[in-house]
Amino acid sequence: MPDHTITLTVDRAERTVLVDTRTTLLDALRERLGVTSPKKGCDHGQCGACTVLLDGCRTLSCLKLAVAEDGAEVITAAGLAADGALHPMQQAFIDHDGLQCGYCTPGQVCSALGMLDEVRAGHPSHATADLDAEVVLDDDEIRERMSGNLCRCGAYAGIVAAIREVATAEGLTGERVGEEAGDGAGGGDDGPGGPDELTGDAALTGDAAGQAAGQTVGQAAGQTVGQAAR
Repeated sequence: MPDHTITLTVDRAERTVLVDTRTTLLDALRERLGVTSPKKGCDHGQCGACTVLLDGCRTLSCLKLAVAEDGAEVITAAGLAADGALHPMQQAFIDHDGLQCGYCTPGQVCSALGMLDEVRAGHPSHATADLDAEVVLDDDEIRERMSGNLCRCGAYAGIVAAIREVATAEGLTGERVGEEAGDGAGGGDDGPGGPDELTGDAALTGDAAGQAAGQTVGQAAGQTVGQAAR
């Protein structure tokens, strides 16, 4: 089966890569381009660890054929930071302890940003009570809209709180900035993660990191983009 040369803009850098027609976008990013922020979890579109922003929309990259996305723009969690500062969503995940091992976190962050764009566009969800009214992003809406992104560490309370904070700052929840909200910070006793986990560049431990065996230690805290090992 012949290979094809495609061009992708990945985290604002144009990249050209030779791929087999059967290669998924996820494998093209990780195996051909060395962009390891999106993670391979289930490889069946069921866990959300591979989520990226494809032409601005959240997408499960393990279900996309790379040749079908020739010319597309891909943003991963590693490409969200600007001028050395974490994206507000990444910072909120740290502040609310919305992660533990960090394996699912790059996909969670990308999915959360794509989800907020869907809310701005007025897209309803299964949890939306009034399809004719403006969508108000309460916690039930957040949980429903993020239900495709699984966290085996169970940091869901912190994830919801982080997304709620960003959504409130952008006027999507109906709350005032600084107003008391429901869930507290979640996560375990190890404390909040660092920037490497938010970009997908962290070293991983535990069974959730099985597919990342052999990864080197991530870049030091404070760095937002770096080269992760597989």
